[in-house]
Amino acid sequence: MKTSAVFSAALSLLSSLSLVSAASSSSESSSSTILPSTFKPAPVFKNTNLVHIISVEKNFVKENINAVIENVAKTPQNAYYLPFTSDQISRLGGVEVKDRKDSSAPPFVAEVVEFDKESDVQYLRIQLAKPLAPGAQQTIGITYYLLKAYSPLPATMKQEETQFLTYSFSAYAPSVYNTLKQKTEVKFPSSNFPDYTKLPGTGDITEFPQKQGSKLTYGPFGEVAAGSVQPITVRFEFNKPVTHVARLERDVEVSHWGGNVAFEERYELYHRGANLSSLFNRVKWQQSQYYQPNTYALKELKFPLRVGSADAYYTDVIGNVSTSRFRSNKREALLEIKPRYPLFGGWKYPFTIGWNSDAKNFVRTTPAGGYVLSVPFLEGPKQIEGVEYEQVELRVILPEGAENVKYHTSIPSQSITSANVEIHKTFLDTIGRTALIIKARNLVDDFRDRDLVVSYEVPLAASLRKPLVIFVSTLAVFVAVWAVGTLDLNFASSKKK
Repeated sequence: MKTSAVFSAALSLLSSLSLVSAASSSSESSSSTILPSTFKPAPVFKNTNLVHIISVEKNFVKENINAVIENVAKTPQNAYYLPFTSDQISRLGGVEVKDRKDSSAPPFVAEVVEFDKESDVQYLRIQLAKPLAPGAQQTIGITYYLLKAYSPLPATMKQEETQFLTYSFSAYAPSVYNTLKQKTEVKFPSSNFPDYTKLPGTGDITEFPQKQGSKLTYGPFGEVAAGSVQPITVRFEFNKPVTHVARLERDVEVSHWGGNVAFEERYELYHRGANLSSLFNRVKWQQSQYYQPNTYALKELKFPLRVGSADAYYTDVIGNVSTSRFRSNKREALLEIKPRYPLFGGWKYPFTIGWNSDAKNFVRTTPAGGYVLSVPFLEGPKQIEGVEYEQVELRVILPEGAENVKYHTSIPSQSITSANVEIHKTFLDTIGRTALIIKARNLVDDFRDRDLVVSYEVPLAASLRKPLVIFVSTLAVFVAVWAVGTLDLNFASSKKK
């Protein structure tokens, strides 16, 4: 998308009623809605047809549930519930629900509802765009991600061996409603999945699952009662890093006077794959790179940045890391980094990267005299195996005196935990800079292209405050130096009589 098109879309978003204001200093948390402890979803729907697609192709699980739902109650209904275990809820993120027959319609609101903290079953409530009439049907598509979903098997291995992971789920899609017909498809990163649960087939199919290349299919199943579970475990080859970012702190600092936007990202990264069964052998590692380049160790990360990015740097707890390469031209900007050592399962690596960019690539003025900033909510490394983020804190540091701050992002609202405005103090500030702080959880790199649009205003007095303070301070220093220079510090000599 061209830059002008991005900002046109940004202005359109900012003028819409769905814009979320973050001008107050209080946190806007998207915490669970509280319901009575005796809550149980009423059987007001049935799934006439359902297809459950599970993808384990990356180091996080992506699930899609496409269902034709029908209102079996006598009154219109607009709340559809999806059950999860309490453990799954803690790892659930990126929930998006759409009308499968109207791609232009906005996503439905999906939120976690809390009714009993001690219960192992929790619910995700989906608000339909409009109540569904009795007997009417609607086709919905539910997409969500589960982090920290795999277990390596074997749990320990040699550094030159092939890594295998396991994942457990139910052959029946999670549902609190009866389902008349359904099937579950599992997609793997390769055709090497030696172990998986087998079930008796139905009709002409003698056994489930059916294997087709890198995919397994359980079903189709006939009518399945609400809440039914059929445990399944699969074991598959995943000879790539299981990259998990426990915490990402991302700063975006806007300078009007400098005409610059500075980015800095601080990572707390883990490899959640199989641990080494013996000490790491550097010599064997170097030898293996010539004849066996495919490894489950993490040895490099690639960060595609916006065109025009410059002055990239890469540091860790020791200091500057020289094993990096930055390429920037009119077509691309790419930062490639190599950690000081290859990361194997159970290893941790904290590091920091940063870069600068021209403010004209991200900031535009509005007809009313305000400003609109459009930046990616999440950038980070782009890896074939994917990257998952458990906690993300994004700080947008605006010019000093910025006010009337508002934001909009297409990141699923269920993943945003809080948003507030604070004061950030740094060098040469008088009252401190306005900072929009957004916290999110359980994100994946599938969202790395989603934009964050921030609108704000900077009064003329506020924009002139810093240069005036610097001018007055500098003038005061010169006056002080001049005053000191005029003092006569010589002692008068006394004549002897």
